[in-house]
Amino acid sequence: MQEGKSVIQHILQDVYFRPGISTKKLATRRLLPLPVVAAIKNELVKCGLIMQARGVYCTAKGLQYVRHQLGFLGLNESLYADIMREDALLLLRQQLEYELAAYFDNRPTVDVTIDQSHCTIETSISRAILCIRHHALVGKSILCVGDDDLVSLSLAMLLKKLFVSVPCPARIVVVDMDPRLIDYITGIAAAEGLPITCCQVDLRCQAIPPELGSFDCLFTDPPYTLQGLKLFLARGGDRMRAEANLPIFLSFAHKSPMATLNMQKMFASLGLSVHAIHPRFNMYKGASIIGNESQMIVLQTTRQRGSLETADLCPSIYTREVRGMIEQPNMTT
Repeated sequence: MQEGKSVIQHILQDVYFRPGISTKKLATRRLLPLPVVAAIKNELVKCGLIMQARGVYCTAKGLQYVRHQLGFLGLNESLYADIMREDALLLLRQQLEYELAAYFDNRPTVDVTIDQSHCTIETSISRAILCIRHHALVGKSILCVGDDDLVSLSLAMLLKKLFVSVPCPARIVVVDMDPRLIDYITGIAAAEGLPITCCQVDLRCQAIPPELGSFDCLFTDPPYTLQGLKLFLARGGDRMRAEANLPIFLSFAHKSPMATLNMQKMFASLGLSVHAIHPRFNMYKGASIIGNESQMIVLQTTRQRGSLETADLCPSIYTREVRGMIEQPNMTT
């Protein structure tokens, strides 16, 4: 399928959580043509995973598959349903903020030379909620490329609330060049029993180690420059599974029309498509250079895969470096 196998998993999840759902509603939820969804449904019926009655239902085999193979065994289904409804999220947000507050308050100070800026705790939690709404958290492998925003902690603590009696069915990996963050997140993960692994990597001169495996989802809030954006996306994209329709959650400053056009060309060169844009999604503390806010761009992988060529490597990816290159060009005598 051009849409990738993940869309089949999403349809199964829709049937699991909404027994009796119509084929038309499935097509609407997945933004797919009705004939395509009907064809997928027929194949799943042949496999014995779902059945058609007055609506579509999972069979016993289908229930087992979703729980054991897709990672939903032991899920707090009531809380999961609430996460899908914004009006039911207030209490959950308050609980997560209370549990995470000390960790966010005590995180290492920002290093402005590498474009660090702390997002608010509310924003970090919103990113985790957005992830689960895209079916990209439960049973998945998530890569955080740079994580001074502690999104890894928000993701893992949300999982702990969803899976109280069983281990969290997900894997979260953080790569960052700042050893302070690596040590900080590693220590919290050990103390809280969170499924987070950290690896110190300088993306300017290192690829993300292949031994970390491949991933279903990527989070990144790269440096504010287009050079930094391309480097982080390319390095992270290299570790994504070779499948279509996998989400990449990119936080990046609002840009001018021309800069946005160049961004979109860059996405295309890396084999990525734009799925959704959420303006002013991210709020920061002390990031005045971007007005203390940025957009959330949800990208999707496609069958076309781009990669970072050696010639594309730019050692200057941070704002101060790039500005210096522009304001003080090399002069010859």
